[in-house]
Amino acid sequence: MHETIYRAFIGGSQSSDVAADGMKVTFHGVRGSTPCHGEEIARYGGNTSCVSLSIPGQDPVLFDLGTGLRYFGQSLPADEPFRGTCLLSHLHWDHIQGLPFFKPFLRPGANVTIYAPVQPGDLTVADVFADTIKPPLFPIHFSMFPGMVDLHEIGDDEFTIGDARVMTRLIPHVGHTVGYRVEWQGRSVVYMSDHQMPADGSHSAWPGVLELCAGADLLIHDAQYTVEEFETKRDWGHCTPEYAVWLAATSGVKRLALFHHDPAHDDDDLDTILGGAIACAAKLGVDAFAARERTTVDV
Repeated sequence: MHETIYRAFIGGSQSSDVAADGMKVTFHGVRGSTPCHGEEIARYGGNTSCVSLSIPGQDPVLFDLGTGLRYFGQSLPADEPFRGTCLLSHLHWDHIQGLPFFKPFLRPGANVTIYAPVQPGDLTVADVFADTIKPPLFPIHFSMFPGMVDLHEIGDDEFTIGDARVMTRLIPHVGHTVGYRVEWQGRSVVYMSDHQMPADGSHSAWPGVLELCAGADLLIHDAQYTVEEFETKRDWGHCTPEYAVWLAATSGVKRLALFHHDPAHDDDDLDTILGGAIACAAKLGVDAFAARERTTVDV
């Protein structure tokens, strides 16, 4: 793993309320590409990628910082600064745009550790945040937030967060992207929000992808395009629900959360698109479900 590349004041301890028997995964944003709003998407939700992982006795872990992060913040004590870790899959806007609106991060005493994929050339993750959260794109500069942030650049790495073991592997997408596997007391959660399936539509995967998924208790996986949509978006960095089901079944995954819903798909569309994939997964021995905001899964 690359060394810490950025530590700055941009802002207590905060423990989990999870029962002692296992981890809990809560979906705060399940949409891909751009947030959306309307009665037609109310059941699944319109916020972009953000999932929290609660491990007994430890500070919270977040997968991605999309607009769903704001709602995770609303679930925390209003007068306490945030202390926790974010496992960032990549730096596309829909995965980081919630950070300036995460109120617990904006309090003095906040302490956040962010892991993100190493960038090409001389560009650093710190450069990206500094160039994105600043005038005229945002009213204040990233460095002006109260609190502390540690940024770590990663690729194919392994490290620990408290008592949990984390494995990261580079995965195919548009731009440098990683998938995460978090293991704690024999249980495992894998997060692979944006994953480019083979452009020819075939079912194969990078060795690192298979390594991440092997025997996972829960796989949270990209399922953005229908088979028909994939025909014209073969190199856009995503996959079909059918591919996600194949990967889960091939890897011996127990539960599969179909994730990163396309903003053009309303609730009724998702019922139809994902319903068939869920039925197919059941025949293959995988318990699949469609990720929805404000739902929690025990692991």
